[in-house]
Amino acid sequence: MGKPKTQRALADNEAKAVLRMLRISPQKLNLLAQLIRGKKVEKALAELEFSHKRISGQVKKVLESAIANAENNHGLDTDALVVAEAFVGNSLVMKRFTARGRGRSSQIQKPFAHLTIILRQVEEAA
Repeated sequence: MGKPKTQRALADNEAKAVLRMLRISPQKLNLLAQLIRGKKVEKALAELEFSHKRISGQVKKVLESAIANAENNHGLDTDALVVAEAFVGNSLVMKRFTARGRGRSSQIQKPFAHLTIILRQVEEAA
């Protein structure tokens, strides 16, 4: 006799993938999240494939992971998937110091971010 099974946080037609501790500022990562939000997964993958941003490869891997979760874990049709939500969260900030002139120092901040992608299966309008 253990704990009762927790209810699924997402709807039955949704799947999710999360990537934590990405070494990029949340502001820069949010630009890519805005790029794919609301698009069909094929179009979102194409946008990330040809994006010039440094982090776009890792965002593409998270999107592919969400697609695989939808197909294998939840039995959703991959052709009818849409990026319902793509949002960015703050993580820790590493603080470093560098030498400046006249014996002073200044702080360098190296932020990290979390990325969450939620896919939703939509029915095609006939």
